[in-house]
Order: sequence, then C-alpha cells, then structure tokens
Amino acid sequence: MSYTGPEFESPQPRRPRRGPLTVALAALVPGALLGWGAYAALGDGGSDSAAHTASRTASSAPAPAASRGDDGKVSGSPSAPSGGSGALQGKVVVIDPGHNPGNFRHTAEINRQVDIGTNSKECDTTGTSTNDGYTEASFSLDLAHRLRDLLEREGVTVKLTHDGDSPPWGPCVDERARFGNAAHADAAISLHADGSDAGNRGFHVILPGSVHAGAADTRPIVGPSHELGVRVAGTYLRATGEPPANYVGGGTGLVTRTDLGGLNLSTVPKVFIECGNMRDNTDAALLTSGSWRQRAAQGISEGIVSFLRVS
Repeated sequence: MSYTGPEFESPQPRRPRRGPLTVALAALVPGALLGWGAYAALGDGGSDSAAHTASRTASSAPAPAASRGDDGKVSGSPSAPSGGSGALQGKVVVIDPGHNPGNFRHTAEINRQVDIGTNSKECDTTGTSTNDGYTEASFSLDLAHRLRDLLEREGVTVKLTHDGDSPPWGPCVDERARFGNAAHADAAISLHADGSDAGNRGFHVILPGSVHAGAADTRPIVGPSHELGVRVAGTYLRATGEPPANYVGGGTGLVTRTDLGGLNLSTVPKVFIECGNMRDNTDAALLTSGSWRQRAAQGISEGIVSFLRVS
C-alpha cells in the first residue's frame, strides 16, 4: 500500500544499520512502553529480553513446525499451538488482505468514491508490486491464508474480507470495515506491503487516530487498537527480524492515521500492518520468500493471540 497525506511523514535519508541495542531502545519509546511491557510480562514468544528480541534476525528466528513453501503448500509436522488446541474458542478475528488480485481488471469499479467518514476516497486501489512484478495483492492474500491457519490452530474463528476471486474485485474500503463490524470481531487486521522509495525499508503498524465525523467514530477503539498494534509490532519484529521502518514512525514501527476508511469506519479493534517496502530490494527479497512469509504470519499471529488472551 502506498498512500500520501498530511499524516504521512516525509521520507528520511536512509540511516546506517543500527546495532541490536539501538533497535531495542527505538522500540521502547514512551508511547508504546506499556504495551511492550505487557508483552514481555506475558512471555509471548519466549523469555527473551526486549534487547534480545529486537536484535534477533530473520535467519536466527525459529522456524515453525509446519510451514508453507513458495507455492503456499504446507510442509512439516504441525505441533500443538503454544496456548493449547482450542484455547481461544469463541474469539473471532477478521483478516483483511489488502487490495485484490482482480482489481487490475476492474479499475472503473475500484475508482468510484466512497464515504470514509472524514471525506471520500477511492473504493480500493490495485496496490503496489516489487520491481519484478510480484503484487501486493498476491502477497497479502498468501499471508492471510498462512495467518488464518495459525489462528485456527488456536481455536479462533477466522473470517477473510475476501479470498481472491470472491468477490472478483474490492471489496471497497468502507465494506471492509463493515465486514469486521458485522462479524463482531474481537480483533481485525489489514495486511499490506508498502510502495515507498528504494532505500526506505522496514515494517510499520498503522493505528487508528481519534475520528468523530460523519459515519466515523473511532474513539471507543483507539485504546484497544493501540494495544493490539503494539503487541503485533513486538511479535512481528521478534519473528521476522524485519526492522521498524526507517522512513515513518520515528523508528517505533507505529504510525497513527485518520485518513484510512478501513480504520475510520471500524467499530472493533483494528490495525493495518505494512510488512515491508516492496520497492526496496532488501525488503522485496524477503516479501517474495515463502518461508519468510510464514515467519511473518507467525509473528502477526502471536501478537493477535497475545491481545485476545487479555482482551
């Protein structure tokens, strides 16, 4: 996803790679400290300290017992989930794969304007892609399937806003939000990859800001969405080794926005995650790897499960 707007910070010059301690300190900013503390206290994802967590790299992260290859097929022997099979029965999570592979064939439909509370925006967009043509829509849908499998092993009821050719385009951003609302989801997450300039890399989690305009009122969900986002950011960092974005969020991996219909119209706790920058060669090499996407799904799943256990 590549958006511009008044809340989107100007890209910063690429910084030198940080050492483990610097990354850890950047993650522990005052605004997110309580969430990170709760994550550490709960012990989700292991007993590593915050500094150790931030310094782990994708190559050293433990591989899940069951994983998917680049073709999306599961391999390996599934093991019992850490929380026990069915531990989260009754919980509902809505996964919103960003964009839709069919959007490219339905430009007229996705270009129509819809109300997002604060103003009008396009129904949807085609999303971005790597320089080699791997699309954000394909990435987000594959990641959604992996994430669904992991959450269902915990007993969670998982619903996708779309599944490739159903519907053949969209849904529109307002419909995506209402899908989660109608499902009375305990948590919702929209999966994306960014399309920023080369040299800009890293992930960031987008949190809803306080909006009260038109059909939008995010005030009841700002707090729990922040908690969800902080937990997802922490476990995603641990599982993938992907650093917080070096071009938005001040190195925290967290960005607050009020211009996204999928957040503005949500009445359930919801965040977006930009898993990396497709236009940066380093990030693109990760995003196009099936084994890395499995680690990404694992990290996101652990954050959501952590949130569900205390919500």
